[in-house]
Amino acid sequence: MRSAVSGLRDNFFRTGQTPRSRSVSIHELCSGTTVLVIPMERSEHITQLLQRLPNKPGVYKHFDKDGQLLYVGKAKDLKKRVSSYFNKKQYENGKTMLLVRKIADVKFMITDTELDALLLENSLIKKHKPKYNIQLKDDKTYPSIVIKNERFPRIYATRQLVKDGSEYFGPYASVKTMHTVLDLIRKLYPIRTCSYHLSRENIEAGKFRVCLEYHIGNCKGPCEDKMSEAEYNQNVDAIRQIIRGNLGEAVKAIKEKMAEYAENMEFERAADMKKKLEILRKFQAKSTVVHPSIHNTEVFSIVSDARSGFVNYMKIMNGLIVQGHTVEMRKRLDESDQELLEHAIVEIRERFQSSAREIFVSSKVSLVLPDVRFHIPQRGDKRKLLDLSVRNATYYMRDKHKQQEVTDPEAHTRRILETLQDDLRLESLPVHIECFDNSNIQGTHPASACVVFKNAKPSKDDYRKFNIKTVEGPNDFASMEEVVYRRYKRLRDEGESMPQLVIIDGGKGQLGSAMKALDLLGLRGKIAVIGIAKRLEEIFFPGDSIPIYIDKRSPSLKLIQHLRNEAHRFSLAHHRDRRSKSALKTSLTDVSGVGPKSAQTLLLHFKTIKAIKAASVEELSEVVSKKIAQAVYQFYRD
Repeated sequence: MRSAVSGLRDNFFRTGQTPRSRSVSIHELCSGTTVLVIPMERSEHITQLLQRLPNKPGVYKHFDKDGQLLYVGKAKDLKKRVSSYFNKKQYENGKTMLLVRKIADVKFMITDTELDALLLENSLIKKHKPKYNIQLKDDKTYPSIVIKNERFPRIYATRQLVKDGSEYFGPYASVKTMHTVLDLIRKLYPIRTCSYHLSRENIEAGKFRVCLEYHIGNCKGPCEDKMSEAEYNQNVDAIRQIIRGNLGEAVKAIKEKMAEYAENMEFERAADMKKKLEILRKFQAKSTVVHPSIHNTEVFSIVSDARSGFVNYMKIMNGLIVQGHTVEMRKRLDESDQELLEHAIVEIRERFQSSAREIFVSSKVSLVLPDVRFHIPQRGDKRKLLDLSVRNATYYMRDKHKQQEVTDPEAHTRRILETLQDDLRLESLPVHIECFDNSNIQGTHPASACVVFKNAKPSKDDYRKFNIKTVEGPNDFASMEEVVYRRYKRLRDEGESMPQLVIIDGGKGQLGSAMKALDLLGLRGKIAVIGIAKRLEEIFFPGDSIPIYIDKRSPSLKLIQHLRNEAHRFSLAHHRDRRSKSALKTSLTDVSGVGPKSAQTLLLHFKTIKAIKAASVEELSEVVSKKIAQAVYQFYRD
C-alpha cells in the first residue's frame, strides 16, 4: 500500500490556467454573525474543470495564482467534494472563505479506494505542509526497543531504525515506560550487553573473555560458549512476547520450565524460575489497568479549544497500557473535533506502526479502515479506559495553556474570548460584552441593570442602572425593550463604541423585546445578541426558536454565566436600594424637616422604625438635633 501511495504522490492531473478573481459580498444576520456569500460566478477554467471531475474517490490540491499549494483534501466523490467549494452559497467560516477566494487552480488524482485517498492525503500533507491543512505539532523522534539481527541478539533502546533485518518495537512515547520494560527483561533473562561479533569461529578461537556482567549474574557468557545458542534464543522468544505485551505467554512458559526443573530434581533452577514468576506477576499487577481480555486495542480521545485539538492515544495489550501519547493539532479551517480525530488516528497509527483491530473513540468518526472496528464504549472497563484517555488529553491541554500563560499573561483571556467567538460563531472577538437583567417584586419598583465586561473582566465604572419610566406594572418584556433602547440610543448619539456581544438574561421573549429596540435604532445585525435561559442554560439566537447548548465545562459558558450572575446581582442591588428609599420616603421622610440624611442617621442608630417610634425626645436628641428629635417624636405621637 505504501509503495502504491508513493507512486501516486507526484502524478497529479494538471489543469492549466489561472481564473479571474471573484468578489465577495457580506450579509449581516440579526445575531451579528457574518455570513460570507460566494457568488455563483466562476472563471471558465474552473467551470470546465468541475464539469470533467469524475465521481470517484481521490485526492485534490488547491493552488493560488502563484502556484503555491494551499490545501490537500481527500474525497469519496471528487466531483461532489471539489464542486462544493464553489457551489456553496454561504460560508459561516471566514477562514474557509479566504481559502476559496485564493483558489486559482485545482489538481486531482483518482485512487482505487477511499482508503488509498486517505493514505495519499496524509502522505502529501506531511511532505508539503500546506497552509490550510491541519498540522500535527509533534516532530519528535521517539525511541524503540530493538532485537538485533545477529547471533546471540542484543536487546536495547535506540532512536535509529536500520534496515538490517532487526526487529523494532515501538516507538515509545514514554521513555520511562520503555525503560521499565527493559528493566523487567534484564531481571528475568540474562541477555548480553557487549557488542562482540559472536560468530561460531570467533568463539571457538577463544577471542573473547567473560566480563563483569557474567560474574554478577547478568549474562551467561555466550562469548566463551558457556550458554548455548538454542537456550539464548528461547530467552529472546520469551522477551519478544513481553515486549509485545503478551505477559500471559511469558507466565505460561516460566511455569512450564519451573515444573520441568522440579520434575528433574533441579530445585535450584526451579527456584530461579519461581523468582522470575513473582517478578513478572508483580509487574503485571502494577501494570494492569483493566481486564486482561482487552487485548490489541487502541483508544483515541480528543478535547479542544478555539485554536487546537488535543488527541490522546493509548495502546492496550492484555489489559496493560503499553503506549500512551498526546499530541496537539493546530486548526487551520476551524475543523470539527471529528475531523481532527480522524486525521490524528491515521497519522498516529502510521507513526506507531499499529495493527490493532479494535479502536475505542470518544466521539463518532466516519473513518473507514480495513478490518478495524470503531466503538464508543458506554460502561465497564472499556469506558474506564476511554475516560482515562480523555483525562490525559484534558491535562495535556491545561498544561499547554499554563505554559503559554507564563510567556504571555494575556493568553488566558484571549483563549476564553476565542472560545466564546467560536461557540457563538461571532464575526469578531467579543472584547466588549454587555449583559442586561430586570428586577421587580410583584411589579413594584421595577429596575434594570447593564453590566459591562472588557477583556473578559468586569469594567465596573461602565455599569449602568435603569429606573423603568414608560412601563406600568410587571412587564418584563416591555422593560427590557425600554432599557436596551435607552442604552444604545445614548451610545449611538454620543458616538461611543458599541459592544461586540449583548447578552439578555431571559429566553425568547426577552430576546425578542431587545431586538425590537435595536430595530428602532437601526442596529440589528450590527451587534451580536443572544439570550440565556436560566433553567437549562439554553442559548437563544434572534429569530431561531431552537436553542444551543454549550458544554458546561466550556470557559465560554462560564464567562456567559459570570456576566448573567453579575447582572442579576447588580440589578437586584439597585432594586433593593429603590425599595429602601421608598420605605424611608413613606415614613421618616414625611416628617417635616427630616431629609434623607437625617432619616438614614436615625435608622443606622435605632435599626428599625418601631424603635424610633418608642424612643424619647432625649434619646432622639443624642442622634439628631433637638428640633428634628422633637418633630419626629411629635409626628409618631400624633
